[in-house]
Amino acid sequence: MAKPAMTASDHKIVSDAVAAAEAGSAGEIVTIVTSRSDAYHDIALIWSAVAALLTMTALEIAPMVALGMVERALGLWGHDWTPRGVLGVAITLAALKFMAVYLLMRFTPLGLWLTPRFIRNARVRSRALTCFRVGAESRTSGRTGVLIYVSLDEHHAEIIADAAIASKVVPDTWGYAMKAMLDPLRAGQIAQGIAAAVAEVGKVLAEHLPRHADDANELPDRLIEV
Repeated sequence: MAKPAMTASDHKIVSDAVAAAEAGSAGEIVTIVTSRSDAYHDIALIWSAVAALLTMTALEIAPMVALGMVERALGLWGHDWTPRGVLGVAITLAALKFMAVYLLMRFTPLGLWLTPRFIRNARVRSRALTCFRVGAESRTSGRTGVLIYVSLDEHHAEIIADAAIASKVVPDTWGYAMKAMLDPLRAGQIAQGIAAAVAEVGKVLAEHLPRHADDANELPDRLIEV
């Protein structure tokens, strides 16, 4: 999966927003952006298998139509088909359809379009949780980390908070940050969208986890591309 093309200016916008948000709070904000959260190999295989099955079904329903097309393609006028020959045609056509659909699903936007939204959202959530466990969870002394994770191709984002913050706020609290991201992301302004979400998360952190004089910056402010 290719990394999103973020410029140095984009990185500065986000890192400056994180630094500003953390200035008034003991919380730590981690930002991650990715082009796509999953390759969806299994979904491609399922659709490919369905395409192969439909090919076999069509041959069973109207075998002469398919055989006639094969005869014309190969110049086999009036060919005397044997059961073995028919089976060979069926297997070949099913295999070709399987491979064609698999390649389309894997290397064109069709794969994402044919993946149900609930599956896409679940995969984004799963990868966001993995990134959170690796990059933020329990990595601060007071368990005050928050991850903002944006998956561009799926048009989905997740905000995940460590235990000290999650115990103080309800999940709906992050809805304001999600809303702040929406318009900039729709306009292709990825860094500005993430920065807007960071600012909203910073307000929540400042309210529930005010900064102390001895607070140290425990997690990187920079935007992470994966």
